[in-house]
Amino acid sequence: MQWEVVIGIENHVQLTTNSKIFSGSPIKFGAEPNTQASPVDLALPGVLPVMNKGAVERAIRFGLAVGAKIAPQSIFARKNYFYPDLPKGYQISQFEDPVVIGGQVTFGYEKDGKHETKTVNLTRAHLEEDAGKSLHEDYSGMTGIDLNRAGTPLLEIVSEPEMRSAAEAVAYCKALHGLVMWLGVCDGNMQEGSFRCDINVSVRPVGQKEFGTRCEIKNLNSFRFIEEAIGVEVRRQIELIEDGGKVVQATRLYDPDRKETRAMRSKEDAQDYRYFPDPDLPPLTIGEDWIARVKADMPELPAAMRARFVGDYALPEYDSLVLTASKQMATYFEAVVAKAGKENAKAAANWLMGDVASTLNREGVDIADSPVEASQLALLLKRIADGTISNKIAKEVFAAMWEAKSNDETIADAIIDQKGLRQISDSGALEKIVDDVLAANEKSVEQYRAGKEAAINALIGQAMKASKGKANPAQLTELLKKKLAT
Repeated sequence: MQWEVVIGIENHVQLTTNSKIFSGSPIKFGAEPNTQASPVDLALPGVLPVMNKGAVERAIRFGLAVGAKIAPQSIFARKNYFYPDLPKGYQISQFEDPVVIGGQVTFGYEKDGKHETKTVNLTRAHLEEDAGKSLHEDYSGMTGIDLNRAGTPLLEIVSEPEMRSAAEAVAYCKALHGLVMWLGVCDGNMQEGSFRCDINVSVRPVGQKEFGTRCEIKNLNSFRFIEEAIGVEVRRQIELIEDGGKVVQATRLYDPDRKETRAMRSKEDAQDYRYFPDPDLPPLTIGEDWIARVKADMPELPAAMRARFVGDYALPEYDSLVLTASKQMATYFEAVVAKAGKENAKAAANWLMGDVASTLNREGVDIADSPVEASQLALLLKRIADGTISNKIAKEVFAAMWEAKSNDETIADAIIDQKGLRQISDSGALEKIVDDVLAANEKSVEQYRAGKEAAINALIGQAMKASKGKANPAQLTELLKKKLAT
């Protein structure tokens, strides 16, 4: 039987306010346990929550960026469940009336070696408070409770179940991660829990309209774990069904060491949480004037920048999607083009999506911390364009630039001269190389002249080898064809 994977994602985004969502407590990461928990966070008798205006404005900013509706009035509700790290016995969240309704996220990804573009619809994004944290290490068999995170402002972003592979899910999460950082509503630090992903996974026979039973994989904090966890859970569900079993709706955790998901608890439905409006918080009213003020303070959005990249630099849509996946990448690209010229924009895009991206991934470095500065890459592109070096040799130069970690804007020229990598463009030198190659490869010459045009590739390869890769490929090819025609 052929199976289709159905994936929906809930992302918990920690907002970049200085204090918690309903109290003035700080939210600095790494503080000593229970040193950032006020009476409000501890739910002591008689305390009342007060809404953090900055959290609301960050929610509005996100909603505007994804083309969502900003609710003129939204309601805070009590989500009731009992965990040791939830002091009140309920979480203040939003249920029926969220602050952000709808919206879309568009992203690019690769499928079967081809560039694909996909748009995922959002169901909602709502404000809520985080719970505390249970600590199980170094407590002699006991569990410690740290309430520093209790009350930390979160924006929970819920997608429609429109993703059909782990690759799509990872690309969506990366796009969303880049967007919230672009907007300045989240610092994006996944190791510190600022951006967490809950992945809802189900499978169904291809062609079936009804969804299968879903399981939620909680608190994934790396893109690699998202991809792994989805693959593991999909296999588990398919094997279970094919063996005659039945998928049970549940919340699961992913164990990256054992490469398995394991049950955490049965998955609750909305009625199990007994939502009801929080009597301590009045309805949140957002007027058009407030939305207008937030909009006026917005940066250029990725969608607008994508359109500009296509229009100004003649880039394909896919390239513009990749380059605007993060603000740092987009800024770096424009800095390269500013130095290298618009005529080299496509070359800059190719390098950023190719050699630069692969090196960054391999070294675990963000583009903002790249040891090769934008101006240095721009000079390298100029040297390719003016024929000083070939694209192949440029890869060698780039690797040396990365290792050099130099601030010298002309480091590319220094490496080219130091290693003697300048292309041979002198017609006399090239003619001698060509003559020697033609004399030593009579069989390939005969094949080409007999109509086998592919035979010239062997001659080009021999000529490049004779020049130690330094021959200008375009000039070399032109000269070879000219000689072969006589």
